[in-house]
Amino acid sequence: MSVVEVTVRVREYRKGDLEALVALDEVCFAPEFLFDRPSMRRFAETRNAVTVLAEVDEGSLAGFVIAHLERMVSGVRGYVITLDVAPEHRRAGLAGRLMQAAEDRVSAAGARSMDLHVFAENEAAIRFYEGRGYTRSGVRRGFYGLGLDGYLYRKLLHAEG
Repeated sequence: MSVVEVTVRVREYRKGDLEALVALDEVCFAPEFLFDRPSMRRFAETRNAVTVLAEVDEGSLAGFVIAHLERMVSGVRGYVITLDVAPEHRRAGLAGRLMQAAEDRVSAAGARSMDLHVFAENEAAIRFYEGRGYTRSGVRRGFYGLGLDGYLYRKLLHAEG
């Protein structure tokens, strides 16, 4: 059995990427968790967005992460809107590379922490985020809709100073 080498390139979002993001989101999530096209555009293209893509081989989209920089009274934080990885590219380290890229970018912009919500029943995602140093800091009932609770997770990106 031969091993096929896959080249992965991480890059910034461009406006022409929107349709590919919407299409991948439809593959990755059940309908109740999907973003419609206008929402995806708003999330990916807003002024405070950190949108990073992972492409394989000839430019095929393998995954992406959208995070926002949020300025608060207590300082700047990052907030992950969504992390999508194509099923055929899961468990290969791609989600970790995307999250690291987003964390690096929001940290460089002054964020002290990164927050996110994860569906309370998504055990694989919970294990992934906890493995990256995120800790559960709360629960938001109905975050994803009636009966679909979300856990709030936070990771400190650098020491308070």
